Amino acid sequence: MTAIASRPRATWLLILALLVGASFWLVGQHTIPRLPWIAWKGAGVGLLAIWAAVNARDRDGWLITAVLALGALGDVLLERSQTSGALAFLAGHLVGTVLYLLHRRSKPSPSQMALSVLLLLGVPVIAFLLPADRAAAPGIALYAVALGAMAASAWVSRFPRYRVGLGAVLFVASDLLIFAKIGPLAGSLIPVMLIWPLYFAGQALIAWGAVTTLLRWKDNEDLHHRL
Repeated sequence: MTAIASRPRATWLLILALLVGASFWLVGQHTIPRLPWIAWKGAGVGLLAIWAAVNARDRDGWLITAVLALGALGDVLLERSQTSGALAFLAGHLVGTVLYLLHRRSKPSPSQMALSVLLLLGVPVIAFLLPADRAAAPGIALYAVALGAMAASAWVSRFPRYRVGLGAVLFVASDLLIFAKIGPLAGSLIPVMLIWPLYFAGQALIAWGAVTTLLRWKDNEDLHHRL
């Protein structure tokens, strides 16, 4: 006898989050007043956080909610202070790393371990090398240590690799493009076109994969206790 996984609550919130996040990419910063633009920017991941909170049933549900809430906070704070925004994201990466390590795979395959190590070590190194402003490179690399740890732990966690793991990798790609924007890709349209889609797709995949998986695990745990 197996449990039937609960359907996530308030699916309309998830759909609304996807619509808000996708539409933000099409809105130019100077086409609407600044405060509504900032609110729009934070609303996509903010709604993902609310959706996760609605579906939180235990500690892990609140951890993924915190990851997303800190991401939304970072989106908003970046428009006021790069340092404040980065600290919010860094906190989110640390919380995410804790969540993923709590659910690490007992026997990851060699290829999974190889990519995990590559993310853990390679992300900070690449981040350090990208900025043209070498004075900023150590701080960026320090942030990237947490970013790489988050992605590495997500990839070898029990969460679905092609949702949560892939989402974490897309997040990494988005951040590396941000660093490249102040380095070798300065003036290029590539970061402008790809940073937000990669970032928001990553956050959406992480939210969807983590929330639905945690609900399934909780149902299986409840069934086990009833038998």
